Amino acid sequence: MASQPKLEPIALNQVLLIDDNPLQLRVRETILRGAGFQVSIATTAESALAVLRTSARFGVIVTDHVLPGASGADFVRELRKVDPVTPVLVVSGMPDVAEEYKDLNTVVRQKPLPAQELIELVRQRMPVA
Repeated sequence: MASQPKLEPIALNQVLLIDDNPLQLRVRETILRGAGFQVSIATTAESALAVLRTSARFGVIVTDHVLPGASGADFVRELRKVDPVTPVLVVSGMPDVAEEYKDLNTVVRQKPLPAQELIELVRQRMPVA
């Protein structure tokens, strides 16, 4: 009987990046792609939820707090109804928003977020399958 090859764990390596500011979005996308992540982008909570309704799986979601329409907190509350486990990193220029994410299984960091810290926060939360 031939033995099965041992499969090494592989990282999901997919990041969903949500921000309505085109400059912030492109900068973070460039940083994360440069670090080897595959990045999908959305500019609103609604468009992010639409992406998540597809078969796409993401290892980490990075979202801004202030978005047009629904806020980042609104987005995470909707996400948690169907997905309680995908790691979410919230990046906000507003101080004291962490309370809005209480009990939503998120990490909140204030802007500006240095590139290396963004990369490390995503790497630390990226699941290994």
